[in-house]
Amino acid sequence: MEYKDYYKILGVARGASADEIKKAFRKLARKYHPDVNPGDRFAEEKFKEINEAYEVLSDPEKRRKYDALGPNWQDQFAGFSGFRRSYPYGSGRSSTLDFESNSGFSDFFEALFGRSARTPRQEFRRRAGDNIEQPVEVTLREAYTGGTRTFNIQSTEICPVCQGIGEVHGRACATCGAQGTVVRSKKIQVKIPAGVDNGSRIRVAGEGQPGIGGGPRGDLYLIISVKPDPVFERRGDDLYLDIDVDLYKALLGGEALVPLPDGRKLMLTIPPETQNGRLFRLAGKGMPRLRSEGQGNLYARVRVVLPMHLTDEERQLFEQLARTRNVEVRSAT
Repeated sequence: MEYKDYYKILGVARGASADEIKKAFRKLARKYHPDVNPGDRFAEEKFKEINEAYEVLSDPEKRRKYDALGPNWQDQFAGFSGFRRSYPYGSGRSSTLDFESNSGFSDFFEALFGRSARTPRQEFRRRAGDNIEQPVEVTLREAYTGGTRTFNIQSTEICPVCQGIGEVHGRACATCGAQGTVVRSKKIQVKIPAGVDNGSRIRVAGEGQPGIGGGPRGDLYLIISVKPDPVFERRGDDLYLDIDVDLYKALLGGEALVPLPDGRKLMLTIPPETQNGRLFRLAGKGMPRLRSEGQGNLYARVRVVLPMHLTDEERQLFEQLARTRNVEVRSAT
């Protein structure tokens, strides 16, 4: 069997203490862990080699035989298919690991690196992070014109102190509370496309939860709701609004201004004898279509406004008109 210098592998002297060996192992394990080096075959083999060295040098009996017998030390274990031993985890607890089973080694590395860690016996799989959904309310004008909004979001990041391991020098990382991740506040700018409606989803790539094993981050989805507007009523891609037209224009004809959600105004021709409630269609002036070209329609509904505070002369003129139209008028007392 090829002789391996376990002391050289861990970078410690032959007389190193148990604490020095453990410290060296943790440092190298963090450096070559597959989660830190996804897809790196050299790092994977180095990680296995480091584990093998620590497995021997951290056990006083195996270390004694290794020091005494050199490359033949393992002959003393012929006939044994497995063995059990305990590892301290740095918190005063110990756990007995069965190296013949597939679970003991995994338990050890979960205790050492956190639950996301994997061992050389497991398949190193990269997994994308989870997506996040965030509700966002926009105005009708924003939905009509589109634009850019700045949002403050809470983003989960790998802890910059422990680099996702969860501990520093054998102790729980105080920065992340041994979780390996921290939550940061950050600002992002997002384009709001014209035509969004209630329930529209805007994808912001790479702003979700961090991936595992070097996998990509998930995405952030903004779930849109549009505020009710005091002027416009939205029905799909069409808009409706009321416009005030005085009695004289309704009778004789004229023009009226029609506002648009973006602040512009259009001039609408009011034909003579326009009735109250008449609906005028302004083609292509409604909401932009989110997933196709063009726009919906804008419908202006006439609301005839009667004159108030009539002078005596004005009242006489209306009475004269009523008589001409054979309308019975009862004078106010």
